Amino acid sequence: MSERALWQMSATQVAKAIATREITAAQALESTLARVDRMNPKLNAIVDDLREDARADATRLDAAMEQSGPVGPLHGVPITIKENIDQKGKATPNGVVAFKDIIAPDDSPVARNLKAAGAVVIGRTNTPEFSFRGSTDNVLHGRTYNPWNDWASAGGSSGGAGAAVMAGMGTLGHGNDIAGSLRYPSTANGATSVKPSLGRVPAWNPSQTAERGLVAQLMSVQGVIGREIRDVRLGMEALVRYDPHDPWMVPLPIDNPFGDDDGTRPRVAFTKNCFEFDLHPAVEKALETAREALIDAGYDVVEVDVPDIRKIAEEAARTLFGEVKVLMDAQVREHGSETINKVFDAYYELMPPYEGDELLQAMARRSSYVRQWNLFLQDYPLALTPFMPGETWAWDRDLQGLEGARDVLLAGIYSVSINFLGLPAGNIPANFNDGLPVGVQIVGRRFREDQIFDACEAIEDRVGIMAHHLFERG
Repeated sequence: MSERALWQMSATQVAKAIATREITAAQALESTLARVDRMNPKLNAIVDDLREDARADATRLDAAMEQSGPVGPLHGVPITIKENIDQKGKATPNGVVAFKDIIAPDDSPVARNLKAAGAVVIGRTNTPEFSFRGSTDNVLHGRTYNPWNDWASAGGSSGGAGAAVMAGMGTLGHGNDIAGSLRYPSTANGATSVKPSLGRVPAWNPSQTAERGLVAQLMSVQGVIGREIRDVRLGMEALVRYDPHDPWMVPLPIDNPFGDDDGTRPRVAFTKNCFEFDLHPAVEKALETAREALIDAGYDVVEVDVPDIRKIAEEAARTLFGEVKVLMDAQVREHGSETINKVFDAYYELMPPYEGDELLQAMARRSSYVRQWNLFLQDYPLALTPFMPGETWAWDRDLQGLEGARDVLLAGIYSVSINFLGLPAGNIPANFNDGLPVGVQIVGRRFREDQIFDACEAIEDRVGIMAHHLFERG
């Protein structure tokens, strides 16, 4: 067993230690809760403390272990769930004061699958209002702080999940991603995540009163944030269980889903092109480090321009916000704070929403972009790209005029575009600069998250696990 404190251990290590009866679920939980008591008052990442429920679950799981062994791959592993998906009997406020009394009548598929795998939910994590901002702050719960530096953004919208995981408050944090909300918190906090493919993880909220728009359905996915890439793989394996509530769900295995691997490393496209945005030297160093790690691991890495990514990013944003303006704007204006309304005003000015016929035509054009990338990925099954051209921004950068909003919103070329395409993408730290981690992105073919996991692991082997540096600080 690891010499580290139980709260510092990875999800994989905790699961193995419990399965081999070296520790109990209750011991793993109490160590984690002590860490919550120490860190959460500083970070405000967990906004609904579920420790009593968690203790009951740990007791039940320890009894089950004695009788018949682990109930699943996450048996006794402490995790968090983001406050914008349903967990039976808990509030689903989505960061909005007016929604604080929406109580889930049942579990969402994600919550159900994680519990069925044996995970112990210690709390629910913070999200910005309507889960639609690159920094995690709201009137209902307040701001979530970055564990590295209190001026820096913890990312959004899964900032609570990213900060909690990196601070040792749970080994895995559930999150979701419509334009970068798993990947930006991972980059900002030094964690790792893989945004899954469209249709990979089932999504549905029993408390919902209306369906999401079609563009949101195509772009939004559910996943996990972890300190190590093997933990993200473990969490993803638990999430991929068919649920008929999600019409996009495709029940395929995680590893080699099409049975066509020949055992060779896939070729990797590599780009540093950030178009009109300046590539920060720390990000360039991260990209070069990641490239070298992949080459040394046996990958053929080729520098090449990826198809139409700048145009796709603009199309994605204008299409998404065209739908948002029709289906969501009235709620934002009625129930949102002055801050989130200011953010939405900036969204609309920087990325003018498509309307009417333009919106329908843009939705139709999406297929051509997906086709373009599918063909590209036949030749280059993986693509190593920047995620953001700069380091982590200050937590309120998107409120610092249009220039600040531009840095946070428009610069996410390699973020929102990948959601629009429905492709999987992993984020992994590849540099540490001026007290903050720096991440890179690896894009893959639809349903080939396994290839992304392998590539991220090669980079992690070179760079190390960023959380270990954070733990040294106490």
